[in-house]
Amino acid sequence: MKIWLVIMGMMVVTYIPRLIPLVTLADRPLPAFLRRFLQFIPYTALGALIIPGVVDATPGKPLDALAGLATAVVCSWLKGGVVLSIVASIIVTLMMLCFFPG
Repeated sequence: MKIWLVIMGMMVVTYIPRLIPLVTLADRPLPAFLRRFLQFIPYTALGALIIPGVVDATPGKPLDALAGLATAVVCSWLKGGVVLSIVASIIVTLMMLCFFPG
């Protein structure tokens, strides 16, 4: 029973910060600068999640991982799509690992 109280308490604590802006800002338009700022949040959060994993993907060879990352950035910048960016970065990283084993 005690675990259910903990779970319910955590639900309430995490739900309140999501509910307050929804209730208070639902019928108000946001200022343009704030709306533009909020549009960048998903990209920055994704970057914060991906970049540390990329650097640790090839232990001892961060340049190989960064070459794959650069390939993915260029590919996605040129509108290559998610799948093409991932496949291209994997291929470049694999080629770096195979042809420059040092």
